[in-house]
Amino acid sequence: MPIQVQSLSLLGALQAMTVALMLWLGVRSDKSRMVRSLYLRASALAVEALGYASLAFGQHLPPAAITLGGNALNLLAQAMSVIALRMLLGVPLRWRSVIAVGVVGWGGVAWFAVVDPDYQSRVLWGSVAIACNLLLNIEALLGDRRDHGSRARYVLLWIFVLSLLLLVWRNGMLWLTGRQLLDVYAPSPINVFWMLMSIMQPLFYGLGFVLLYNELLQRELYVMARTDPLTGVPNRLALEERFAGMLVASEVARVPFCLLLLDVDHFKSVNDRFGHDCGDEALKALMQRVGAALPPESMIGRLGGEEFIVLVPAAGRRDGEALAEWIREAVMDGPVVIDGRSLPLTISVGVAEVESYERDMSSTLRRADKALYVAKHGGRNRVVTAPANAADRLQVI
Repeated sequence: MPIQVQSLSLLGALQAMTVALMLWLGVRSDKSRMVRSLYLRASALAVEALGYASLAFGQHLPPAAITLGGNALNLLAQAMSVIALRMLLGVPLRWRSVIAVGVVGWGGVAWFAVVDPDYQSRVLWGSVAIACNLLLNIEALLGDRRDHGSRARYVLLWIFVLSLLLLVWRNGMLWLTGRQLLDVYAPSPINVFWMLMSIMQPLFYGLGFVLLYNELLQRELYVMARTDPLTGVPNRLALEERFAGMLVASEVARVPFCLLLLDVDHFKSVNDRFGHDCGDEALKALMQRVGAALPPESMIGRLGGEEFIVLVPAAGRRDGEALAEWIREAVMDGPVVIDGRSLPLTISVGVAEVESYERDMSSTLRRADKALYVAKHGGRNRVVTAPANAADRLQVI
């Protein structure tokens, strides 16, 4: 029994609508960018399903309605898919370019369908519009050079590249074989193969889109689990992971590194006098000032409350002291201004060079905390360095 284009179109409509429903129902609704992109992709699949349905039931519709309406639905679905992918990736949407491609593409298809009927030219014009959308997708996937290790991106890239090759094949077969076809319904291996491959694309693209969504979601959750929600700096978990990595690097390169424990002096009085909202803004501003004073390879994170940790690679005890003093002076350099209020802030710092016997951050942190205790009870706004061993005296600068 020969395969008919109408049967394949009906299968494509059912498949696209099924994937759309799975995307709609499989994700909890919220207003995040990633979820909105998923819903937009599902809507594009629904529009694509309508386009396939118009082909499947074409015998019940006027030819012009099939050609103009079906291509309009297809180009609309393409445009929505481009916007959805770019929204998911967080890159510029380029919606003006997408609209221009859709309008010009449909205009050309309408011209060669109504004004100057020519099936081959109509297919070529529509293919150029689809190719432009595919190139916009490829450009979005290649745009972020920091994320070229993503497997989901490679999957989608291959899907789009193969779709481009399919377009080239279809037009080459129409123009170079010498066989004149009147429309997509004409019984022909070209039309059947084209439709068979076309109905598989929503499934492949849908799966690739979901893989990319899941990959980005997992990465977002990973970052959230390691970021302090108030100040945006790394939290204790991230600091401990970085400390472990620096410990290995220190052993390999045989170079020391330091941990600095910072505490904002008299910060409770800021909260008591001006409220916790003002205190929160003060901590954010303070982190920006401290971050600007740090060398690029250092890492600052929030331990909790008004305590912060700075990890300084390739730095001995004296280097740690010098950096701590530099940070202390940077904080004291001028008041933090919050809602028109000038808040003069100072910090106390405990410095500890990581010793060879210390295998985690907690042991180094305990020594830095003891040094910080001495600094706080010695008048605050000062730097104290932890000794290499208990026999040494704490050094106050």
